Amino acid sequence: MCAKEALRSETATASTFIQVLAENLGHSDGGYTFIQEDGREHFVSWSELSREAFCRGRRLLRSGLRKGDRIALILPEEREFVFTFLGAVSVGVVPVPLYPPMGFGKFEAYCEDAIHILRSAGAREVWMTRGLADLLDPLLRAVEGLRAVVSEEFFAEPMSESAPQPEAILPGDVMFLQFTSGSTAAPKGVRVTHASVLANCAAIIDALQLEGGRDRGVSWLPLYHDMGLVGFVLAPLIARCPVSFLPTLSFAFSPRIWLETVSRHRATVTFAPNFGLALAVKHTSADDFQLLDLSCLRVVGCGAEPNHPETLRSFATHFAAAGLRPGVVAPCYGMAEATLAISLSENGAPFTPDVIQREPYHASGLAVPASNAEPPGPQAVFVPCGRPLAGHRILIVDDEGNLLPDRHIGEVVFQGPSVAAGYHGDPEATRRSFTADGLRTGDCGYLADGVLYVTGRKKDLLIVNGRNHDPQTVEWVAAEVPGLRKGNVVAFTRPGLATEEVVLVAELRTGDASAVARQVRGHIQTKLSLPVAEILLLALGELPKTSSGKVKRTKTRQQYLDGVLRRGALHQAN
Repeated sequence: MCAKEALRSETATASTFIQVLAENLGHSDGGYTFIQEDGREHFVSWSELSREAFCRGRRLLRSGLRKGDRIALILPEEREFVFTFLGAVSVGVVPVPLYPPMGFGKFEAYCEDAIHILRSAGAREVWMTRGLADLLDPLLRAVEGLRAVVSEEFFAEPMSESAPQPEAILPGDVMFLQFTSGSTAAPKGVRVTHASVLANCAAIIDALQLEGGRDRGVSWLPLYHDMGLVGFVLAPLIARCPVSFLPTLSFAFSPRIWLETVSRHRATVTFAPNFGLALAVKHTSADDFQLLDLSCLRVVGCGAEPNHPETLRSFATHFAAAGLRPGVVAPCYGMAEATLAISLSENGAPFTPDVIQREPYHASGLAVPASNAEPPGPQAVFVPCGRPLAGHRILIVDDEGNLLPDRHIGEVVFQGPSVAAGYHGDPEATRRSFTADGLRTGDCGYLADGVLYVTGRKKDLLIVNGRNHDPQTVEWVAAEVPGLRKGNVVAFTRPGLATEEVVLVAELRTGDASAVARQVRGHIQTKLSLPVAEILLLALGELPKTSSGKVKRTKTRQQYLDGVLRRGALHQAN
């Protein structure tokens, strides 16, 4: 049996991730490379990783934790996060990844989110680094019964007594809680099971044709996010595909370091959100190409936020001079509720955006190819997100759940073994999203010849430079400025040159329109660190509303794009 067939056999027989760790104990021919901020590299083989995970798991049991207990992980350092996460998984303790504070500017908002997550998860402990211990003290004071554990100190202490035997772990048991971004509502904890992880990882490995002996990954993606965690920690562990991890902050400070690392480590697979591709283009000049050889790459996956066709095209064109081959850029689609991936583009096939007629799209929800238009008219362009994972199915349904044919826009529904087990402690939200017919994603899209095109979010989510923003929050913050009519503010996004841009349309109650617009822009920037591309101020009563007086966000956006609102605007500020 060849190595590839042997790996597939092992994957097929594993029913929990504990078995994956156990199988890796006998393999030292590859592993993970953790790159520190100063550039030093620390290699950990598969066998070392599994031994450390099992050792940490026993220490957790020795400390009094048991199967099903939740522990929150605020561990920015990648190596410590991976060790502790897998240690918890190895004994059935449920890790809850949390993002670390990014700075003092929005620390109050960070604490609000973190406190909500800790309470919702019912976390017994929050694990952190020594450097964060004092900073995160407000979390401990706000969540009753929560205990702080400094990871590096806890695991440095010798274990003097034997630990209890771990309880049996079943495929349907929760492996970890992945909290959603909370952009359209409070963050919800997705119950990701061992079975859904194994199913999703196996499908990803199959779709990417991932081979440990051939492939190598490079990732700067944060490990508290599902694409970084499932895509570059868990799936490679199953495939035994080596990965080099860059600190996320290293990429943030110098985006070109991502592709320099790809070139130096001869990586074949890497992923990034749309904004990551845009930043790489912006911060890598032609003079830098002499340091890059990207001919090694087979796949540059792009997901986690709406894919902009111009960003994908620009990335492929820009880095062709550094050896990037045609067909390498691969748009994809997924979400935490599906464990990670829902659809992936075919390897080596250049993506071809779907150009459709705008009028039938907006008027009737039909994706009619622009080539059929006589005479040619306004067009809309959407990026193909690939075909559904093997063993899974994508449906497009209307508001009543009826199946729609090809090129009809509706809600995307996902079926298959990768679907998670619902939301932790939220049966009502679980009932709405995790239905007998599949996962209701809340996203709109259409199928054409089996390929998925995602057209937008039913939730009206604002995604700018990789960060999700709740439109209601933006609207409320804007309405804090005197002069705007509260409850009559609409925030949405428009296509930009590299990523989505925020537009604000509001009714002016009183004051000078130019001065109010400047105050609104500055207030949103100060409160949310969110740039606003354009502010359009209207007279009272000009916003589209429902019969009950609520603003219609979708219709407002469409009237803006069609130029209808501009004709009666009191002020327009770009």
